[in-house]
Amino acid sequence: MNGNTRIGCTSWGILARRLLGLAFIFLCAVASQAADARKPNVVVLLADDAGWGDYGHSGNRQVRTPNIDSLAERGVSLDRFYVCPVCSPTRAEFLTGRYHLRGGVRGVSEGAERLNLDEKTVADAFKAAGYATGAFGKWHNGSPWPYHPMARGFDEYFGHSSGHWGEYFNAPLEDRGRMVQTHGYIVDVCTDRALQFIDRNKDRPFLCYVPFTTPHSPWAAPEKDWARFKDKPLEQFASVPAEENADQTRCALAMIENQDWNVGRILERLKSYHIEENTIVVYFSDNGPNSARWNGGMKGQKSRTDEGGVRSVCYMRWPARLPRGHAVTQISGAIDLAPTLTSLAGVPRVGAKPLDGRDLSPLLLKQGVDWKDRMIFSFWAGSLSVRTQTHRLDNNGQLFNMVADPGQTTPVNDRESALAEKLSEAAKAWKDEMFAGAAPMTPKGKKQGVDPRPIPVGYREFPVTMLPARDGEPQGGVKRSGQAPNCSYFVNWTSPQDRMVWRLGVHTSGRYEVTVDYTCPEADAGSTVELAFGNARLSGKVGPGWDPPLNTNQDTIPRGHGESQMKPFKTMKLGEMDLESGEGALTLRALEIPGRTVMDVRRVTLTLKGS
Repeated sequence: MNGNTRIGCTSWGILARRLLGLAFIFLCAVASQAADARKPNVVVLLADDAGWGDYGHSGNRQVRTPNIDSLAERGVSLDRFYVCPVCSPTRAEFLTGRYHLRGGVRGVSEGAERLNLDEKTVADAFKAAGYATGAFGKWHNGSPWPYHPMARGFDEYFGHSSGHWGEYFNAPLEDRGRMVQTHGYIVDVCTDRALQFIDRNKDRPFLCYVPFTTPHSPWAAPEKDWARFKDKPLEQFASVPAEENADQTRCALAMIENQDWNVGRILERLKSYHIEENTIVVYFSDNGPNSARWNGGMKGQKSRTDEGGVRSVCYMRWPARLPRGHAVTQISGAIDLAPTLTSLAGVPRVGAKPLDGRDLSPLLLKQGVDWKDRMIFSFWAGSLSVRTQTHRLDNNGQLFNMVADPGQTTPVNDRESALAEKLSEAAKAWKDEMFAGAAPMTPKGKKQGVDPRPIPVGYREFPVTMLPARDGEPQGGVKRSGQAPNCSYFVNWTSPQDRMVWRLGVHTSGRYEVTVDYTCPEADAGSTVELAFGNARLSGKVGPGWDPPLNTNQDTIPRGHGESQMKPFKTMKLGEMDLESGEGALTLRALEIPGRTVMDVRRVTLTLKGS
């Protein structure tokens, strides 16, 4: 063999090894893509103020919910599933797997709904695992960055970040930090955006969170849905029939049927892309029903810690793995969803704080496990109850056997005194732990007041900070437009002694553009107002006049006492001001008032320049 032959053989050997290396890399890439392809998508659907009894699968004969029911029929139903008595606490428990009080969520408005920044969410985990993540609807766990959903693991967000929203038709909504005018019914509009998210991410794993706004009031359903119910006689009634408002029941069920239609749109989109088999779909509600209506004979409704106020449906479908038509009878709750979803998807948890929830996957998959007894605690506004597999201890220390007496009619303390004492001690220990080092939550019926945590302002990655009326404090003669702060605006601004105050924590020193969303009668335009923070001052004149009538296209039936009638607001550029980093009060007041009033204010917006 000559030298040229040896050189040729060596070259071919090197080439072969390189080709083998490239082939190995290619196969690894293909294997990695295949592994990614096996990761399940996750769609979480959350109703707002729907009761356990608002669904056909629960036995309601007055409503048709075929799409929602199909999740139970083709998947798993968690038969005894518990949430919180109100909205924001349940959402925090779903996101973190921890009781809401641990995360600082102690109210539903005025900043108390914010989830502490040291808490990690289920979205953080899925995003870290390479998932596309999006949320579309009602957030209700903090509005300003870094409480905003896009700072809590979601790549994009569209909806309303507060709780109550006063406009369900053609609503102004937030699109990634900026307000936009929408057209159509709010649930349809948010579902449209969720579908667009699925369209864009159908070829990669995604987490799509759709927290619907209904059937939370205001009582507003699309006309086509209301037409089926407005004259419909009721055949199932609330546990205390005298408390039921028939039109509110009809409207709630009309909103549920609209929601079911939107759930069907999402399920059909998954099917059209041939990804439904490998998509986990979860559906539940955030508390009991928001009015007295049929709820399976259970005691209590929204805001109460009895069974009817905290039991929710929870359906979970994953055709590739979960058994069809299976019912889990062990008690479970919103605190279990984060550890369960990450476990099912094979996604590592982000964060190290102790979980209160359990991984339910062995129960969902019908695996033989020794499932230990547990207690689930329900708390709101000073009221606490404890649920075991068979009993509930209510806030008054009354023990009920929920198997024999699901309506909580006859206490059994005298017959089961040892269990009553055990649960009473557990309730006290839980409450002591939750409130260790913290001020107790304001009892129901007392004014909570604005949360003392400052509102963060001035993050370059999210330069727009909206300061809605709900998060400010009215002083002097200024009032809110309604008792429910979440969707309200400041009114009755008539005097130089009147103030609107927001407590801020300015993160970045810099120049900020200031706008005010306002209305003002033409005859009253021209007041000089001043915005102050520390040594910074900015003044300007209110104008032009803008005095639209209250919306008349919103309510199917009259909205509840304390809810604001909304109207369109105009955005006024007040100017620019320099803010130094630090905490302090941002105060809006009037220097000159030529007319009767200054203006009504829905929000002040600060935008960090140069970001």
